[in-house]
Amino acid sequence: MFHTPVVALANAVVEGMNERRNLGRVTYTIKIRRAVWNVVRLLFFRLFVTKVFRLWRIALLKAFGAKINWSAEVYASAKIWAPWNLNMDKGSCIGPNAIIYNQAQVVLKEDACVSQYAYICTAGHSTSETNNAQTSLLVADVTIGREAWIGTRAFIGMGVDIGEKAIVGACACVFKDVEAGTIVGGNPAHPL
Repeated sequence: MFHTPVVALANAVVEGMNERRNLGRVTYTIKIRRAVWNVVRLLFFRLFVTKVFRLWRIALLKAFGAKINWSAEVYASAKIWAPWNLNMDKGSCIGPNAIIYNQAQVVLKEDACVSQYAYICTAGHSTSETNNAQTSLLVADVTIGREAWIGTRAFIGMGVDIGEKAIVGACACVFKDVEAGTIVGGNPAHPL
C-alpha cells in the first residue's frame, strides 16, 4: 500500500514540470474505448495514407474526442494511444511512425512538429512500490511549445514541457523541461 510521503511525492508538482497524478491502473472503460479506437485506427485511419486523406484522419481523431485544428497534420502511420487526450493547434504535425502514448494530455502548440519515429510518453510507474498493473501507474501531461521541433527517434518523458521554438535533437531522451529557444541532444538531453 502507499505510504503518505510516497503519495505526496508522486503527486507533487516538480518545478517547471506538469503535475504527476497517480491513476493506479487503466480502467475497464478506457480499455473498451481503446479497443474500439484500435479497430477504427486499423480499418479507417491507418489505411488512408496519402495527404488527400489528411482531413479524414483528423475527422476520425475528432470523433474520438481529440481537439485538433483542421490545419494540423497527423500521418497515417502515427500511433495515437488515446485520441481523447490529444490537443493539436494550428499547423502542428505528428510525423510518420511517431508514437503518442498519451494516457494523460499531449498538447502540441501552433506549428509544433513531432518528427518520424519520435516517442512521447505520458505514463510511468511508481518506483517506491511493487510495480504492478493495479496500483503503480503514474501519468503527467506533455506540452510541445509553439514552433518547437522534436527530432526523429527522440523520446519525451512524462511531465515534460518543451518550450517555444526549442529543438530536441534526433535520438535525444528528454526527462526535464526544455526552455524556450534551446537546442538539446543526447541521453539524457542537455543543451548543445
